[in-house]
Amino acid sequence: MDGITLALDASTYEGSVAVFRGAHLVAERTVAMRGEREERLMPAVTQVLESAGVTAGAVTRLVCGDGPGSFTSLRIAAAIAKGFASATRAPLHAISSLALAAVDAGTGRWLVTLDALRGEVYAAVFAWDGTALEELSGPTVIAQGEAASLAASLAAIVIPGRPHARAAGPLLAHVITAGAVDLAGWEPNYGRRPEAQVRWEAAHGGPLAP
Repeated sequence: MDGITLALDASTYEGSVAVFRGAHLVAERTVAMRGEREERLMPAVTQVLESAGVTAGAVTRLVCGDGPGSFTSLRIAAAIAKGFASATRAPLHAISSLALAAVDAGTGRWLVTLDALRGEVYAAVFAWDGTALEELSGPTVIAQGEAASLAASLAAIVIPGRPHARAAGPLLAHVITAGAVDLAGWEPNYGRRPEAQVRWEAAHGGPLAP
């Protein structure tokens, strides 16, 4: 786990960036992803690298939260990560944004939820002991009211997910073992079709052509 890792996540309306030397966090930043007049995640990447005293060329690997979550925010984070990886030739690794939220919550058995709109949530259950992460269920889309019963069946505690890039540090060994993604083919796990597409299809009575 030597080298410099640049991690980012934007699965919700809040984006985050972090830089690690080995598994040690040296800089982080959080920015709003919604309701802003300008894109803020890429400037945050620049600012975090400057705070860490790291040049782009010194980055050893990238880690990007791959959802599920906000379609637009995920696309922005993925585009930045893929562009950075392509320019620097650093490998890009993907990690579940729900897993980032579970690890950032601390040790325990968590049912992590993220808003999926329409009265539903993205949900997954993880057990995190500070070293090993075990995915016990999900990710899936369930009604908000079903979260408590699912958590009870797995002896987990329901938490609203707040994924943050800083949680990539404790997960670096897991991420590296899982291997890098294929830059040409990788896309985030959006979890479902974007809301604009759903509305268009409902209004036109059929699927939107690819």
